[in-house]
Amino acid sequence: MPDKLQLPHTPVGQLTATMTNLANFQGQFNLDKSGYNPSMPGHGTSHDMVNRQQPRTVKRVGAGIGLPYEVRLEMALQLDDHLCALNVALHQYQKHHWLTEGAEAFISLHHLLEEHIEKTAKHIDDIGERVARLGGVPTAHPVTQHELSYIKHEVEGRHSIRDFLRNDLEHELKIQQMLRKTIRRAHELGDFGTVEVLEDILVEREDLGYHLYSVLEDDTLVRGMIHLLDGQNDMAGNRPMPPGSKLQ
Repeated sequence: MPDKLQLPHTPVGQLTATMTNLANFQGQFNLDKSGYNPSMPGHGTSHDMVNRQQPRTVKRVGAGIGLPYEVRLEMALQLDDHLCALNVALHQYQKHHWLTEGAEAFISLHHLLEEHIEKTAKHIDDIGERVARLGGVPTAHPVTQHELSYIKHEVEGRHSIRDFLRNDLEHELKIQQMLRKTIRRAHELGDFGTVEVLEDILVEREDLGYHLYSVLEDDTLVRGMIHLLDGQNDMAGNRPMPPGSKLQ
């Protein structure tokens, strides 16, 4: 290889930290959380409304889909967990969309995250519709959604753009992993309607994850002059992560 040519450098430490963090992710569905629970956020508020169906349940009859009650209940609970997780991802994307800054971020990332917001909102709607069709009640209370979500929102505050995107990538990888679990289970139970809904969503979530991974790689049109002085080649340093951390 000629002396002037170099292999592209990737901040392996940073991206590897995100991927390695997934090894600690023991994502589980809340199949034991069904029906009214006074200790669950969003369940215990006093009201005078007529309650026609408890949260996190499915109708025993009248759903209009020829699947057994037990299948509809399990699938609705798993789908509701995905709905909750996607709402957490949506809120985090919105925050990052509002706080984009810098030469590359303010325009290009601002629009990229806008696309992620639109796709995520569509996926929330698709999954909420499927929960309803299975006879279930989609969880809508934002505090309850965060409680049931298998991903958690990052801590409040303005962080670096790279931290924002790394946290979003971590979310996407976890969502993909959990979607695959439900798709496999839906195949086993013969719920091919849920399979079709989630397979379309999974392909698009993989696309969103690829977008984030690509912008986190090192090559950039914006270098400035600091790399001539600090000897770091303008590389963003790795962010240390506690080895036992499951989330950001």
